[in-house]
Amino acid sequence: MRNFRKLKIWEQGIEIVKAIYLLSENLPSEEKFGLRSQITRAAVSIPSNIAEGCSRNSEIEFKRFLEIAMGSLFEVETQLVIIQELNLIQKKELKIIFELLNNEAKMINGLITILKANN
Repeated sequence: MRNFRKLKIWEQGIEIVKAIYLLSENLPSEEKFGLRSQITRAAVSIPSNIAEGCSRNSEIEFKRFLEIAMGSLFEVETQLVIIQELNLIQKKELKIIFELLNNEAKMINGLITILKANN
């Protein structure tokens, strides 16, 4: 079992969650049960799946949860694109989160690559 709290990808995932929650406060109130709900749940799923994967005994299972975390990351990115296309948030505010997501995707992908090489 791995200690997820020591993983940089988990820490970065928590930073993404905080950034998404702050951003979602600026969405229109009518999006409370739409984009706001969807994007916050997807963001929380990123570090949650990394943590859950750490509890697994095999590298294959850990990799599977990292892949799920990556899927959630892509969900968040897609929802941010929708927010951007609808002009709900200024592009400069979104730029920082896109950079966080890009960095997180690289780290997750790197760890997946290492796990694949070890099997």
